[in-house]
Amino acid sequence: MFDTLTDKLGSVLSKLTRRGALTEADVAAAMREVRMALLEADVALSVVKDFIATVSEKAVGEAVVKSVTPGQMVVKIVHDELVRMLGGDPDDQTLALSLESAGIDLAAPAPVAVLMVGLQGSGKTTTSAKIAHRLQTKEKKRVLMVSLDTYRPAAQEQLAILGKQVGVITLPIVAGQQPLDIAKRGLSEARNGSFDVVIFDTAGRLTIDETMMTEVTSVRDLIKPHETLLVTDAMIGQDAVITAQSFNERVGISGIVLTRVDGDARGGAALSMRAVTGKPIKLMGMGEKVDALEIFHPSRIAGRILGMGDVVSLVEKAVANVDHEKAEKLAARMQEGKFDLNDMLSQLQQIQRMGDMKGILGMIPGLGAAMKQVKDSQLDPKTFKRLEAIIQSMTPKERRLPDLIKASRKQRIAVGSGTSVPEVNKLLKQHQQMETMMKRMKKMGGLGALAGMMGGAGGLGGMMGGMGGGAQRPGGPPFGRR
Repeated sequence: MFDTLTDKLGSVLSKLTRRGALTEADVAAAMREVRMALLEADVALSVVKDFIATVSEKAVGEAVVKSVTPGQMVVKIVHDELVRMLGGDPDDQTLALSLESAGIDLAAPAPVAVLMVGLQGSGKTTTSAKIAHRLQTKEKKRVLMVSLDTYRPAAQEQLAILGKQVGVITLPIVAGQQPLDIAKRGLSEARNGSFDVVIFDTAGRLTIDETMMTEVTSVRDLIKPHETLLVTDAMIGQDAVITAQSFNERVGISGIVLTRVDGDARGGAALSMRAVTGKPIKLMGMGEKVDALEIFHPSRIAGRILGMGDVVSLVEKAVANVDHEKAEKLAARMQEGKFDLNDMLSQLQQIQRMGDMKGILGMIPGLGAAMKQVKDSQLDPKTFKRLEAIIQSMTPKERRLPDLIKASRKQRIAVGSGTSVPEVNKLLKQHQQMETMMKRMKKMGGLGALAGMMGGAGGLGGMMGGMGGGAQRPGGPPFGRR
């Protein structure tokens, strides 16, 4: 998400930071480019006008003119205004670090009713299951899911299947029962069953119509939800903003959940919704997996947009997904300068558990320029699977002692993994380079070469590039090395 906007804003702002002093003409020219970048990213025109006017006024102020680094001051102003546009407070530094339990407001008597609304195809049912899974696993709440969609074929069955997958109870289906009756039964079951939260998944339509809105408002009046969340597809751009306005006016939403965020390179809908509706974006769907749901932190998102990375989210993702015992063992072996193919396999599996590799690298400050050099095909999750398959096709002895792997063994491994001998050779070469890096780290007395491992020819960048043409920066050293 925001890839296009990040590239364009990064280009504009980097020109400013390279200048020793800024004139009003410099700022005006930059703001024209920022304006075009925001409009091309599908941000609402009214939001863009307000944003540019505010930034321009502050950017030509006395504090910027007299600053030792005026370009950096302008970048900070743009960052702070992005945070405000997204609903955050740039002056509250503690807020960005203390919102793990944020997202869904549960400050109400149990069972807390959560109403999910939105158009058909926006991802309401899947998002309902993701939220239920998050509340049950991270917040330790007892959750009941209720499907009110009696129109879309097998919609109620879909929620029941998802409930089984995530281990969340769903209200039993009674054929022929209407949405209001189902809602009454759901409330009764939630109270009698001592549930903490009950999530109501409503029916959607292809477009907003009077029948849908009337039904949703009737359900709302019956269950009196503490949270009414609009689920909307980030990839439909300005239509998502119009949808948010309509639901907010008719139903009264308390927050927004953006889905398919990982598939939209523009991100204008996210930047517009808060400003247009006044309602916060609470959560983002980042993929198909049940745990691919992130809390929307304005300050962190602003940092990602400007290519500043998002270390806090990266650390949280690592803490939640990395097997710490395995990580500690691997770290100990690295310190000793040891790194066999079992270690390489473990590293691959840990990375995959953290999610989309491109998204992970985007959270690391300073990798914006390097990321442009890495082709999208090299960040394909299938590449990791192929590397993993090659190693798993080796015998335990071969993994411990890669030097044993000669021609006949390579042929067997290639056949067993569904790859080719050249691919096996590339993986073995990458392992050899990484092993060399580990030995170099031992000589350096610690993690001094870790940056090279993350992006260099002997590291993750090279590991990906080894299967797709190399990830080394043309005409320069590997990523992370200076």
